[in-house]
Amino acid sequence: MERWDRLRTGGYRFVYDDALFPPGTDSFLLSAFPKLRPGLRICDLGCGTGLLGLLLLQRQPAMTATGVELLPQAAALAERTAAANGLEDRLTVRTGDLRQIRQLLPPAAFDLVVCNPPYYPAGSGLLPESRVLQTARTELGCTLEEVCAAAAYLLPWGGRFCLVHKPERLADLCCALRGAGLELKRLRAVCPRAGDAPSLLLAEGRRGGRPGVEILPPLILRGPDGAPTAELDTIYFRTQEETP
Repeated sequence: MERWDRLRTGGYRFVYDDALFPPGTDSFLLSAFPKLRPGLRICDLGCGTGLLGLLLLQRQPAMTATGVELLPQAAALAERTAAANGLEDRLTVRTGDLRQIRQLLPPAAFDLVVCNPPYYPAGSGLLPESRVLQTARTELGCTLEEVCAAAAYLLPWGGRFCLVHKPERLADLCCALRGAGLELKRLRAVCPRAGDAPSLLLAEGRRGGRPGVEILPPLILRGPDGAPTAELDTIYFRTQEETP
């Protein structure tokens, strides 16, 4: 079913379909991880319905975001979101396969690449019935190595690649980044509560970066009482002044 929602009161609106990449916490967490500044050119690999790009523009409007999405029906929803917010010049979508990124976009054209990739290798774990959700969950359509290779192609020397992934894939992530000429530079664990094992990792690689990783304090999602932490409220725009 198709639904409309807002990122915050008075903020950007977005459309999604329950059967096509419904909004998840991962995208919100990833959108708050990169260091943003006016003028950045951003590419979102596997952008789905465009939520991550919209979140980044909500945090820093003076940027441009280009999504790459394989499914035409998801890309069409992203285009509708851009139109609904008057962002056709700042939030655009290229429909195509990121494994053929050279046919879609020029090299070294972006300062920052972001991605919320499939977490699990093909053939692992239980899969949802929907083929679309299977592709979102597992590497049926693209591998971690292919995602990193696409990001490296799009970035100039010193460009950044930020993504969210599972802790158990950390070794795979480090190898895939380095194999594509990207060096892991920042890493932050996401923990449901203080003292819990991480449930997610937020990572930043840099094209041509020197070895050396900054390990950030963990992002704690909830306090002992189960209530969201102040940082999670900020990530969801709950503590910012509402605009009319």
